[in-house]
Amino acid sequence: MRAEIICVGSELLLGDITNTNTRYLALRLSELGIDLHYSTTVGDNRARLVDCLGRAMGRSDIVLTTGGLGPTDDDITREAIADLFGESATVDEALARALREFFALRGIAMTSNNLKQASLIPSARAITNTRGTAPGWWVTREGRSVIAMPGPPGEMQHMWENEIEPRLQQSDSVIRSRTLKLFNISESLVDSLLKPVTPSSNPTVAVYAKQDGIYVRITAKAANDVDALRAIEPVERDVRQAVGEFIWGSDNDTQESVVAALLTLRGTTLAIRETVTAGHLTSLLAAAPGSEAYLRGALIMPHPDGDSGNREKCVAMARRVLEQFGADIGLAVQGCAVDGTDEPMSEIVVAVVEPSKDRVVTGVYRSRPHRVRTLGAYYGLHELRRALSSD
Repeated sequence: MRAEIICVGSELLLGDITNTNTRYLALRLSELGIDLHYSTTVGDNRARLVDCLGRAMGRSDIVLTTGGLGPTDDDITREAIADLFGESATVDEALARALREFFALRGIAMTSNNLKQASLIPSARAITNTRGTAPGWWVTREGRSVIAMPGPPGEMQHMWENEIEPRLQQSDSVIRSRTLKLFNISESLVDSLLKPVTPSSNPTVAVYAKQDGIYVRITAKAANDVDALRAIEPVERDVRQAVGEFIWGSDNDTQESVVAALLTLRGTTLAIRETVTAGHLTSLLAAAPGSEAYLRGALIMPHPDGDSGNREKCVAMARRVLEQFGADIGLAVQGCAVDGTDEPMSEIVVAVVEPSKDRVVTGVYRSRPHRVRTLGAYYGLHELRRALSSD
């Protein structure tokens, strides 16, 4: 079964609203074993939306729309679907009665333009919306369906989970993925190392860059969960063999959650001093579970002149903060601009000091200035994880 998503709204194209609906629906379709082949965003233009719907119906079994079901003139999804099927919409009295009750219960006057939300074409079945005033539409023609949902994520997700997904759960297959997460390696090198692993069409292997590293996603389609996971296992083994030294986590892991788990497991406390990261490293670890037990304190310092890429100085700062807060481990992240380069560059220096093991771990990295705050935090987590994992 092939699906397609059409998100309706000029505010999405203008960047006024972030489109989270596509990601949500893509994940839910994958769990159902329904292949998502296309995703489109279109503005509040009736002719363009009809064109998008026509293309979608010509190549997909299920077309999911979000947005454009409100009461105003620029909410044109119902009208476009009616145009597509050559039908006229009329007000459904049961839907109109439910709308009046909705407004009366809240003590709000219902205006006449709300009645368009109670309209249906003959081919459409209304989809209950208990979170808002806009019922959805489900229209099926020649074995293909258009399912129209409201745009607000809270309304759309509730409608999907309670009214739509249960009807779609008759797929004869599932799609399952395993994501391995890497750091301190380039996307191009990962792709090169995994060339022998990636030619299969099922499971597939995809490599993509994220803010916290490189992700390798292995995806299998099978009749059930057990078979899909069984198909993933040998490919995952091959990937780990090829790039295992760079893997720091998988699936829902974050760098901070992995480090937090290691600190908690060891019963180790931590003190932090950071400059170029402007507190980003501390905020990541402070938000992780159990931080009140392992995070003793942190110094967030302004970027001082002469905070050069000097390992010895960074180690000294880690020792100082460790002593100041009485922690087991001191972590320092510093940096400075790099002179003599063709483009602006920053240097990030990380030091991890662990007196009980008589151990010091350091690293020096480079970054473009606009990324130094984020990358500096992840390099700090990277070196801390290396130290905690080396026993």
